[in-house]
Amino acid sequence: MSDPVSSIRNLGPAYEESCARAGIHSAQELRDLGADEVYGRLLQTGSRPHFIGYYVLVMALQGRPWNDCKGEEKKALRIRFDAIVAASYDKGRSEFEAALDAIGVIEKRR
Repeated sequence: MSDPVSSIRNLGPAYEESCARAGIHSAQELRDLGADEVYGRLLQTGSRPHFIGYYVLVMALQGRPWNDCKGEEKKALRIRFDAIVAASYDKGRSEFEAALDAIGVIEKRR
């Protein structure tokens, strides 16, 4: 059996639930996809963008404490975060619409 998402340091049950809504059900699947792809999927399935949530994920996948991100590294992650949000988050879309899309009932807005 695969290890759950919450087996990764810094990622708890709430993150695991968000990942499940995005179709990510194991720690290995999360590692294989990488932080940027996973975070984009989380946004596309109704999670609201939050920079700390993104860099916690990045640090978790590197096996580092969540608050280890500082200085230039944090600035670079902010640029990546902003790009992911711009590409993956639709402010006009409700969580309900995102859920319907996740189960294949509606198409994504373009």
